[in-house]
Amino acid sequence: MDSHSRYDILFEPVKIGPVTAPNRFYQVPHASGMTEANPRVRAAFRGIKAEGGWGVVSTGAVSTHPSSDDSPLPYARLWDDNDTRAHAMSCDAIHEHGALAAVELWHGGAAVMNRTSRIAPYSPSGIPWAATHVGFMGQLRPRIMDRQDIRDVIDWQVAAAKRAQQAGFDIVYIYAGMGYLGYEFLLDEYNHRNDEYGGSVTNRVRFVRELIEATKDAVGEHCGVALRISLEELRAKPSDNHASEAHEVVSLLSDLPDLWDVKMDSSPTDCGASRFRPEGAHEPIIDFVKQVTDKPVVGVGRFTSPDTMVSQIKRGVLDLIGAARPSIADPFLPKKIREGRESEIRECIGCNICISSWHDGVPVRCTQNATVGEEWRKDWHPEKFSPADSNDRILIVGGGPAGLEAGLIAARRGYSVTIAEKNTALGGRLLFETQLPGLSTWGRVHDYRLHALQQMANVDLYLESELGVDDILALDHQRIAVATGARWTKALYSSLEIPLGELNQPGVYTPDDLAAGKVPEGPVLVYDFDNYYMGGAIAESLARQGLSVSYATPAGHASAWTIMTNEQPFVHQALDKYKVDIHTQMLLGNFNGTRATLNNIFTQQAKELAVKSIVIAGLRLPNDTLYQNLLSRSEEFESAGIKSVQRIGDALAAGALVHAVYSGHAFARQLDRPDSELYLRDIPVAEHAPGAVI
Repeated sequence: MDSHSRYDILFEPVKIGPVTAPNRFYQVPHASGMTEANPRVRAAFRGIKAEGGWGVVSTGAVSTHPSSDDSPLPYARLWDDNDTRAHAMSCDAIHEHGALAAVELWHGGAAVMNRTSRIAPYSPSGIPWAATHVGFMGQLRPRIMDRQDIRDVIDWQVAAAKRAQQAGFDIVYIYAGMGYLGYEFLLDEYNHRNDEYGGSVTNRVRFVRELIEATKDAVGEHCGVALRISLEELRAKPSDNHASEAHEVVSLLSDLPDLWDVKMDSSPTDCGASRFRPEGAHEPIIDFVKQVTDKPVVGVGRFTSPDTMVSQIKRGVLDLIGAARPSIADPFLPKKIREGRESEIRECIGCNICISSWHDGVPVRCTQNATVGEEWRKDWHPEKFSPADSNDRILIVGGGPAGLEAGLIAARRGYSVTIAEKNTALGGRLLFETQLPGLSTWGRVHDYRLHALQQMANVDLYLESELGVDDILALDHQRIAVATGARWTKALYSSLEIPLGELNQPGVYTPDDLAAGKVPEGPVLVYDFDNYYMGGAIAESLARQGLSVSYATPAGHASAWTIMTNEQPFVHQALDKYKVDIHTQMLLGNFNGTRATLNNIFTQQAKELAVKSIVIAGLRLPNDTLYQNLLSRSEEFESAGIKSVQRIGDALAAGALVHAVYSGHAFARQLDRPDSELYLRDIPVAEHAPGAVI
């Protein structure tokens, strides 16, 4: 099947300086957590996207010199010949499928701590980035760059650009965004200089101009030269002769780069979670750029709808449809549109687990796409599956995220699959969670899988089918997956920072109680030591229903772990909007039905809140009773033809959706392959002896 003609515009080539992108699908630079320590993992990850139809596939940030050292966060480098060879692997994998390879050369300036190199960070005026995220904090303040420092940084950019061309890259970036060095020169908050690089916008743009010019002189005959720039803060600044400083900066540089890659200034706004940011949220900031320059423009907006993509182009907002997260969730998104298979797109849910992976310092993960990062390590392809190795019939007990993923992948391998769900609908925990504020997009997890399963002749789906041990033993299935989920408990939290005891008394609820339709009586306290979205979302939901709500946590922020997913600032804004009182660093102690006692986790100072109900979002434990009962009768397995019984998803270990989906996927990939849980270990390229960075 071919694409609808209205999408033909998406497949038009776009000239970028001396090179031409084969279509308008552009995987913009994004972190992958795959450094030179994992060159084969990285090459396979990027190559899959080219195979899936992305016309341009980019690296994440690639350091030009040890003075741009982001450790312990994973970052890539182009410092020497070994780095060049490592990146060549990615270029080869990208070129194999006809796409262009782009490299985002990067100097972090004052936003990096140089923990490994121990070089004082570079900055225009010695102004540090005072991060509130512990992972970004450091105590080495930046140096004020002199003219030789400026010359050095430009020379390092040129040297890295030449290595990039040698590696095979087709597009070379200058990075002037997200708080990094080029950006610091552009903004007067960072740039207090009184020489030709400071003061007026014309002066402040000089450093970026010189980076572009030097890069074009070095590689511009063969490589497109792109400028990636953040415009959010600049657009908010007035200009004497332009609509804003953003307009002025773009006007001053309009014809220099071969491509404009436009974005926001901070990760929470640039990569906004779907809970707080809709598709296309960047447009009000970047919509003017094409009016100021004749060069092609690429931007992002978590685009998953081909109609939205076409609209961006036809309305003159963008020339190329940029994507980071959607290209992770479905590397084959362009190919599916081209082949008229839009209904098969595995749409990004905007949960930002991918971003949390980078903060964790590990290769990128994705809730929707369990194969991410495993393309080389486990030979998992997102669209190709090894055929079934037996005629075994697969029974999956539970139709939540893990069960649906396990069933879908097993069926795609050719196994006969039965999914039995005790409730009236498939989806498990998502049936409740997608009703919470901002989380409806997460319904794509079950919508995608259920739609695919319903098309398959080798799948049987049964609702309102609660199976017991006798039922399973009589059903003639050889492989059993128990995907019965997990339950929230009423456990409290101790000063040792572990769950301890339970508050089992009237007026105390868990998220499971709310999912079952119970409504707490107000005023209500939400006590949260799960630290992810659940506690904050429930507090917001109850407040929206008109209840008086307080929120307490032993952590220092509401929904503390959401700093990893870019949501934390917006969680606090939402709770403030609905007048939820926040109490941090608190242990929940007594509750007598009308008053709850909180004690500061550090000082033990007590505080009392007048509440009639408490909702505890804390410890989750597996619902594994069925599994344990099955094992107690394992002597009957052989006569029933059962070869294996396994727990998957939350029934094995309670976790985020990404863990449940991965667990279900791994179960199905490993059927009849007992050794496939292991993975290949990548190693760095070390063809050249260690030496000084040139």
